[in-house]
Amino acid sequence: MSRVAIIGSGFIGRAWAISYARAGNDVVLWDQDADAPHKALDYIDGVLGTLDENGLLDGNSPADVGGRMSAAASLEEALEGADHVQENTPEVVEVKREVYARLDALAGTETVLASSTSGILPSAFTEHLEGRARCLVVHPINPPYLVPAVEVVPSPWTDPAVVARTRDFLIAAGHAPIVMKKEVDGFVMNRLQGALMQEAFRLVEDGYASVEDVDIGIRDGLALRWSFMGPFETIDLNAPGGVRDYVERYEPLFARMHATQQRMADWKGELLNGIEADRRKKLPKDKLAERQVWRDRRLMALAAHKRRADDEIGN
Repeated sequence: MSRVAIIGSGFIGRAWAISYARAGNDVVLWDQDADAPHKALDYIDGVLGTLDENGLLDGNSPADVGGRMSAAASLEEALEGADHVQENTPEVVEVKREVYARLDALAGTETVLASSTSGILPSAFTEHLEGRARCLVVHPINPPYLVPAVEVVPSPWTDPAVVARTRDFLIAAGHAPIVMKKEVDGFVMNRLQGALMQEAFRLVEDGYASVEDVDIGIRDGLALRWSFMGPFETIDLNAPGGVRDYVERYEPLFARMHATQQRMADWKGELLNGIEADRRKKLPKDKLAERQVWRDRRLMALAAHKRRADDEIGN
């Protein structure tokens, strides 16, 4: 069991708290807004019952998981005795640099300092630190208590032992870490997502498909396979002779496509106006929060199904 300090108690921080507490760790939340940790704990209290109903508390009761979480009145209190720090402050380099200077000065020398940043390279906010070797990015797909994949991104000076320790810690917490060999803009998941989003915008911009048709292609097509296997395994199973056979059959098609995919779509202007209008017809703006709850409940059901399928079919 470890002690985890959650620094920043918004959407990401409270989701991490559930994930780490469910795994048996003591979790303390802190935020510069003194009310935020208490609001996060109230939110978590409302979620734990639904997770339990779906069998997603790993044999713990909601009271067990909730009892492992608390709010700290100060940053010093939150960091006292912490083995792992999960920082979730705004996506601004200057803010990260200031926060990490405080974390590095206050946390124990063996404490891992991990950032949830989705796009800022760890080297951009840790280079100036005396303890920079224990700093890295641990970026989740939100919410991490439902989506196990998480990116572990070292800076050029991150100690490999810290990377290995963090990987083991995440696996013990039920996560599937993507351990990057070095940092790059967008990490792994946003680079993959970005490539897909670029093509989605191009298809709509050039009049080949509607917003809804593109969503159908992923939701009712590719994502069904992608929910339990990745692109390399997909193509390995999509030709009789495996991945080499697939490439020999389809590489010419993808080569032709590649020539038309080198232009960035305009994500703003009239294209965005049209996409937003299509989405608002399907989902009014005042229904977004309600749909987000629906999304999380569907993710819970999917997570529960995948666990059962792993046990019954194998992974």
